[in-house]
Amino acid sequence: MTAEEKYLDLVENGIAGGPFEADWSSLSRMRTPAWFDENRLGIFTHWGLYSIPAHSNEWYSRNMYRQEDEAFEYHRKTFGPQKDFGYKDFIPRFTAERFDADEWLALFREAGAGYYFPVAEHHDGFQMYDSELSEWCAAKKGPKRDVLGELKAAAGRAGIHFCASSHRAEHWFFMSGGRQFESDVRDPMKKGDFYWPAMPEPNTEDRGSEPAPTAEYLDDWLARTAEIIVKYRPELLYFDWWIQHEAFLPYLKKLAAFYYNCGVKWGQDVSICYKLDAFAFGSGIFEVERGGLSEERAFRWQTDTAAARNSWCHTDDLIYKPSREILINLVDAVSKNGNLLLNIGPKADGSIADGDRKILQEIGTWMRVNSEAVNGARPWRKAQEGPTVQREGQFTDTEELAYTSEDYRFTVKGDALYAICLKCPEDGRFAVKSLRDSFDPAKRESHLLIDRVDVLGYEGPVEWKADEEALHVAAPGIQSDAPVVIRVRVK
Repeated sequence: MTAEEKYLDLVENGIAGGPFEADWSSLSRMRTPAWFDENRLGIFTHWGLYSIPAHSNEWYSRNMYRQEDEAFEYHRKTFGPQKDFGYKDFIPRFTAERFDADEWLALFREAGAGYYFPVAEHHDGFQMYDSELSEWCAAKKGPKRDVLGELKAAAGRAGIHFCASSHRAEHWFFMSGGRQFESDVRDPMKKGDFYWPAMPEPNTEDRGSEPAPTAEYLDDWLARTAEIIVKYRPELLYFDWWIQHEAFLPYLKKLAAFYYNCGVKWGQDVSICYKLDAFAFGSGIFEVERGGLSEERAFRWQTDTAAARNSWCHTDDLIYKPSREILINLVDAVSKNGNLLLNIGPKADGSIADGDRKILQEIGTWMRVNSEAVNGARPWRKAQEGPTVQREGQFTDTEELAYTSEDYRFTVKGDALYAICLKCPEDGRFAVKSLRDSFDPAKRESHLLIDRVDVLGYEGPVEWKADEEALHVAAPGIQSDAPVVIRVRVK
């Protein structure tokens, strides 16, 4: 029996063992892990061969073979023609000499993160773990280390929930540009080779478009994902785009049933994060890439974004976001029943770049004071107040929104209601209109019975009063570039 046959048998037997079956009705009975509510900030990392050229973005392996792309000429000028120096030739340079899993996880813990998603395999097909299914993995080539295994062990020592991301689905067409000219992608290849199958790229507008991934490739995808589940027991799985192609549907259902049944066997709830309606609603955690939702939702969801605007991996020209923008993304998501998964891109040698480290440290400083307003908090009866509204949908974070001191987001926990001001007023005077003291039977509004009010992290005396206009809070001299949390205790 081959390694692939072994894992495919494990999938079939795992489904037969129940209770989840490979259909949406059954899969919709999954439960989001309880810890996902208690830990609203997660960390994502994109680290792999694409970190070595550190140019453009994490799609370098595709773009260096596309003759119309800027990366094509960059590669030729920097490394030589693709027939002489192909993507695979970066592998010997990937030595990861400064990689320290415990150092990474300590930094993530310091930032206030409760869970961690390393990319186990990106579109390029290089597995960052010890695989029985391929020789093209970090345990056998490059650093010759089981990177995923080291990160899982370090996450356990740091008290952080370990998850995993697979972007393998896109690989079936990712290197296809190299077939159009003289490159190493045109070398003879067989199943399991690094560039295999390098099929023509499909139409991104059509979920059932041709060419489609073959059954041979889909079996390989299913076996690889099952191997990650069996060997590393992630508490959540994340899939990137192209699993929404119609050809993946039966394989996705099988994979989800197998994984959810593994969770039952392990005695823990597990779930899958997905995008673009690839899963039936309720059978996983809905994901919004580089964006958010404009209003509160009854269902649990997650937004994933990067510390940099222009890449998910480390490059030579990163445009970093200010930490305040990321913190606003966090509190906005939590107020609407979501989580934030924040990506950073370690450098090729395994060290964390100064820009990423600075953002994580600044987030950690804020979280040490204000985490009670996000971790374990729930949405209030309204999510937001003010003139500025988060744009709905994916890829809406291309530029920072200009929030005002009238913009608030609300969360609750126990007897505390948190009014989070997204821009600190210069005079230290806050006016929360949603917490005004009024009773209007016609509008069915009621006043809030307030016991006391304080501002988290502010050491001076806080003055407050509620009238028919607003809850007025004065914190003289307060200064903050980040969101300010007003805690309202109710009687």
